[in-house]
Amino acid sequence: MPPLWATDKKILLGVSGGIAAYKTAELVRAWIKQGYQVETILTDAAARLVSPLTLSTLAKRRAWRDCDLLSDEHGWKIPHITLSEWADVLVVAPCTANALRAAAAGDSSTLLGATLLACKSPQLFFPAMNSNMWANPATKANARTLEERGHRVIDPDSGPLACGYEGAGRLPSTEAILDETWFSLCPIRDFAGKKVLVTAGPTHEYIDPVRFISNPSTGKMGYAIASEARYRGAEVVLVSGPAALRPPSGVRLVSVTSAEEMKEACLSESPGSDVIVMAAAVGDYRARARSVQKIKRAASRSLTLELEQNDDIARAIGERKAGGQILAGFAAETENIRENALRKLDAKNLDLVVANDVSGAETGFASDSNSVEIYLAPALGQPPKRISGDKWEVASGILDIISNVTE
Repeated sequence: MPPLWATDKKILLGVSGGIAAYKTAELVRAWIKQGYQVETILTDAAARLVSPLTLSTLAKRRAWRDCDLLSDEHGWKIPHITLSEWADVLVVAPCTANALRAAAAGDSSTLLGATLLACKSPQLFFPAMNSNMWANPATKANARTLEERGHRVIDPDSGPLACGYEGAGRLPSTEAILDETWFSLCPIRDFAGKKVLVTAGPTHEYIDPVRFISNPSTGKMGYAIASEARYRGAEVVLVSGPAALRPPSGVRLVSVTSAEEMKEACLSESPGSDVIVMAAAVGDYRARARSVQKIKRAASRSLTLELEQNDDIARAIGERKAGGQILAGFAAETENIRENALRKLDAKNLDLVVANDVSGAETGFASDSNSVEIYLAPALGQPPKRISGDKWEVASGILDIISNVTE
């Protein structure tokens, strides 16, 4: 699901003639499924690689071609002007080396080039080409020119290329393009210039090489907070336990397994962070002695495990909290929600605590929605706030509160 502020938007997709043009059908389908309106412009080369009929069928709108640049079919509706005024964002994917050159040079000889010149909305370019072409100084200079004008050029992915080479030059995944589009559509940048550290997911505390103690956390809440902070302009570091989620684009991921590893990562990253959000469901206990070999089934039909407490990461960071840092914790509770949350707020030197009732199926672990009560430290002089909705909405609400606190 897109963030709340990214819904009901109009996307203009420019497709240039790279082999990755065939992937744009999946991209258009994803945008339409999320409720966007999509218009497409294909260069003549692109139209030989992906059918205009395919894209127009998916978008439920005509696919525009270079031959429409000087067409009188639409009378006063000049295509490159009407399309540029209509779009909330213009995405060029794939963007060949030639399309990148033409855009940097202000070449208006094609419908796509003329539309780029006329468009005042955010422009995103996703280069896809041979790795040597991408590394060429001329291509890099064209990319820098566009960035200096305020546009965004997203580095291609690395991997095997259609030409037989392997290296940087692949069109990013559909999910990554969606992420970057949302970033460009975000209406506020209240976290620009700030570093935000977010923890997410469960931890695994191994008993032996094949068994561990954990919890049902999926990391969805923490990943949503990390994504939303990045959309709002922050430099984001996401310290994540094992989670089957795609890392958000533009976010630096630090993968950990155990609570001890998460503590080390957090203590390393926290000194330079302006905001720290401890959304991970960290295991409170670990096995006192981990077996080197798999524990075999015993005839006694029982097994006794001796556990010891893990260090409290939020408390450790709270003890080291610098002036001006904001530290937010989560309290996943099944009873006495308010009392337990307020106890954590005070004991861990938090600025706010997000109290989350995890006893229900709709707002507990692994759900797509959440309902939380947020308590702020007494010094901030603000009453508790309740936020309910999908996890994107809750993430946005939490960051709204943090933003107000830091003003």
